[in-house]
Amino acid sequence: MGHDPWSDLRVRAEQERRAIESELHVTTPGGIQDAPEDRGLFALATHAWAKELRQSPAEIAARVARRKVGEPFATLRAEGPYVNFTMEADAFAHFVLTSVRSMGETYGQSPPQKQRILLEHTSANPTGPLHVGRARNPFLGDSLVRLLRFVGFPVTSEYLVNDIGRQMVLLYWAVMHLPQDSADSEARIEYRYVKLYQKASERLATDEDLKREVEQLTQRFEGGDVRLTKDIRKVGEAILKSILETLRRVNVTFDSFFWESDAILDGSVQRVIDRLMPLSKEEDGAHYIDLTRFGLEGDAAKYVFVRKDGTSLYTTRDIAYHLNKMARCDVAIDIVGEDHKLTFQRLKAAFTLMGINWAPETIFYAFVNLPEGRMATRKGRVVHLDDLIDEAIERAYAEVAKRREDLPESRKKEIAKTIGVSAIRYNLARVQAEKAITFRWEEALNFEGNSAPFLQYAHARGCSILAKAHVRASGDFRLLVHPQEERLLRWIAKFPSALRESAEGRRVHAVAAFGSDFAAQFNQFYRDCPVLTAEPRALRDARLDLVDASRVVLQNTLNCLGLTAPKEM
Repeated sequence: MGHDPWSDLRVRAEQERRAIESELHVTTPGGIQDAPEDRGLFALATHAWAKELRQSPAEIAARVARRKVGEPFATLRAEGPYVNFTMEADAFAHFVLTSVRSMGETYGQSPPQKQRILLEHTSANPTGPLHVGRARNPFLGDSLVRLLRFVGFPVTSEYLVNDIGRQMVLLYWAVMHLPQDSADSEARIEYRYVKLYQKASERLATDEDLKREVEQLTQRFEGGDVRLTKDIRKVGEAILKSILETLRRVNVTFDSFFWESDAILDGSVQRVIDRLMPLSKEEDGAHYIDLTRFGLEGDAAKYVFVRKDGTSLYTTRDIAYHLNKMARCDVAIDIVGEDHKLTFQRLKAAFTLMGINWAPETIFYAFVNLPEGRMATRKGRVVHLDDLIDEAIERAYAEVAKRREDLPESRKKEIAKTIGVSAIRYNLARVQAEKAITFRWEEALNFEGNSAPFLQYAHARGCSILAKAHVRASGDFRLLVHPQEERLLRWIAKFPSALRESAEGRRVHAVAAFGSDFAAQFNQFYRDCPVLTAEPRALRDARLDLVDASRVVLQNTLNCLGLTAPKEM
């Protein structure tokens, strides 16, 4: 039995289509599509054959429907210009549930793929704590990593540590020269350091001596001063360590880290500069590439890659980094904010001018809004991701305490942490990356709608049913004839192909949508089809098989989204 029952059935339907076309002696292929739920599994459109056969599509469909169809299909049924492929309910149930049983807990996975993927995400500068505005990045990135791995791709998740540039140098100077506020002694290091940076930034605006000192430090840093590079990196490492602690709270981890300073020390950035010089123009001592031929205008067309003092820009280092990526993978995926669109348009244009026939895939995301307005690091008040996590857990605890007074305090807190973290992740990943999103608590912690608790509660319900059933025998699939049973089986059958298509399209939100819709279908089955009290016993056991298959689908959907699949809530 194959790993993907719906795709297997579609392949057999396509085989039947080709046999029909051969019998009709037509050269134009007809089209196979999913049939409406109450019409069968697949529908064959006959419009394309009308001209060759000189018959109406409805006449052709009636003619084709008289043909005997091969297994596992039962009959062909004409409906207007369509021929619907049908399958007996018990045969379909057996086909789907046998596939689930053969794959066990791994149902939904696809065979291993050879294409190596390097997926870079988050990559927040190590200059301060993570804030809510860019919180979609780690959740989209980590979920896509999990999804791609689940469908068979070897994936490396990577964090680019941008420890080069004047912002990092100013932070280093601040840490070395400014006194820390004794009132902040208990605060995490990134919260203390960002205050020092803010003080230094204010001073820099009016202190000419400090400006010169920062410029000199920057030149030494980018000139390959090993001692200074190590000292500045220590500051970055301290903040990065704390950022990673925040990310671990929401189940986000990385396989590798790339430090920009390494590209300075190993000469990669200088090699890029040397390679771009023959292609460049000079203006006030700085060098740039003219990208007007790529549809850019004005300042956007000036791709400056080296300043007049000889220091590099982020753009230059980004080229060096992506050349490094190119040597380590077959496909590179970058998840970046919508404010990076011009950056990557320039990067890809520069690669073309350099004769490099390669470019990363880019997924741009819109920033997160709170009801008060858009988040921005350079504007007044900022809500940090740690604050959001803490509040999510507190709100989830209040909900758990209200619903489960029977649980001990430790268990309430454990469930609240699971729900709170999952609520944030799901709520920020469920919307298509390019679309704006406003985070609202009433949506994130809704137990009845498109939310993590809704999926998790459905999974916990399935686990509870199975736990109460104790021992069960193999059920009689011929008894699974209720319309909601057949509908749920159809969703289970489509799960592997839905995951694969979502992975190939880099569409994390589609997995969330599938999970929400599937949870709704499972809940409807629970309401319409009693399980533990079902008679005869063979029906009870068959429905338990259906519950177990649903549990696996929900569990693996949650896993692909980086969410915990709880057994109780």
